[in-house]
Amino acid sequence: MKRFLRRAFLPALAGFGVLAVGHAAAPSRPNVLMIIADDLNDWIGCLGGHPDVKTPNLDRLAARGLLFTNAHCPAPVCNPSRIATLTGRRPSSTGAYGNDVVWHQVLPGIATIPQHFKAQGYHVAGGGKIYHHPPGFNRRSDWHDYFNQVFDSHYQTLWASGGDTKKFAFPDGFPLNGLPAVKALARPPQNSNEFDWGPFDKSDDEMGDARMVQWAERFLARPPAQPFFLAAGIYRPHLPWYAPRRYFDMYPEDKVTLPPVKDDDLDDLPEGGRRMAADRAEDLVMVKQAGQYRRVLQAYLANISFCDALVGRLLDALDRSPAASNTIVVFWSDNGFHLGEKQHLHKFTLWDRSTRLPFIIAAPGVGKPSTRTARPVGFVDLFPTLNELCGLPAVPGLDGQSLVPLLRDPQRTWDRPALTTHGQGNHAVRDERWRYIRYADGGEELYDHDRDPNEWTNLAGQPEYAAVKARLAQWLPRTDTPSLSKKGRKKAG
Repeated sequence: MKRFLRRAFLPALAGFGVLAVGHAAAPSRPNVLMIIADDLNDWIGCLGGHPDVKTPNLDRLAARGLLFTNAHCPAPVCNPSRIATLTGRRPSSTGAYGNDVVWHQVLPGIATIPQHFKAQGYHVAGGGKIYHHPPGFNRRSDWHDYFNQVFDSHYQTLWASGGDTKKFAFPDGFPLNGLPAVKALARPPQNSNEFDWGPFDKSDDEMGDARMVQWAERFLARPPAQPFFLAAGIYRPHLPWYAPRRYFDMYPEDKVTLPPVKDDDLDDLPEGGRRMAADRAEDLVMVKQAGQYRRVLQAYLANISFCDALVGRLLDALDRSPAASNTIVVFWSDNGFHLGEKQHLHKFTLWDRSTRLPFIIAAPGVGKPSTRTARPVGFVDLFPTLNELCGLPAVPGLDGQSLVPLLRDPQRTWDRPALTTHGQGNHAVRDERWRYIRYADGGEELYDHDRDPNEWTNLAGQPEYAAVKARLAQWLPRTDTPSLSKKGRKKAG
């Protein structure tokens, strides 16, 4: 068995840019390095999402394994997306639709990826934002080790800046963007304490995310004797969009390419779609009226490149590690982000900009490097995939299916579409060509991505597409579990 595993994993050494000379013998099971970004849409180089973006490290990670070009989150909201991905159970199965669901309190018996790996003898460590904001949403018993800094209610601001609740001071006062409504913590915008952007005259290592990466670098330099599962949660490019100035300088404000936007894009939407587009629409209006739209785009792109640099440091640390030849690397983001498309400035929608995300798996000895697949996949597939790759027992009740067949043959037949849910009864089904949305009130949308990649023309009302809708509707969840969210229960009642 050991001889077989050596043959399986050694051929991938060239792709990881390391030599095994002097390294200890590989453990019998592969390690896992899971890297998670926050609010990163498909604006990365290897996905072609934005013409200006610079993501050399994510591109080199994609060159090591399989890039899923049609991967979609289970929910376009941080907490339910992470719950679904890490438990392998969709929001419609658990009732976890909102950011206020402390999942381990209301779903105590559900296994998670880190918990399962820990139970199977792995050393399990995590840092940064893996579940929703630590520490409250993080079940500490899932981990042997966890790197976290405790902040007050301004968690996002402080973590993003690397600040301290008592010593931190903004370089130019709060907010950096200068918007009076943000200064007054008024509405709009919503979540005013994080609705900010601007460059910091700080080094990377002075920012909060880099502190987590430094911890992960130390872990990889001296990995444990047993196989490990290491999760590194990068908060970028979530609001507030703070990054060292050099990343802003990569994108001169006056040269930033604007995303394609159609002014009357909402005219053919049902009421459910209009409501989703209206959520945070006032923020976009305020930003444009203040003449800061290009600055918003610059800040988001700068934070993507900062995130990319941190991913590069993690890959470099792995390449130097004794565990380099025997470690699976997985990269995903929890949800996407609109930057003006559908007249919207945020996530919380069922369109491609909120749901289509970077997803990369580089598994030594499984499949070939520099491969791509357009087969539709969802992040609930990650749990069964890692179980199969690492030889762990299956977990009953998962909604996903293993992606190992696609790792071995990226062009194989793959009939099941991806499913995204936002709130009880609102779902989007995505296959290689079509996006079908059905809202809880029965409203529908249908988009042909072969002809309409920006989802500007809703075809749902045209009778010639009835068969397409019926075929995709078969993949809608058969149960819509009532919401565990306090807000959801109030609305439902």
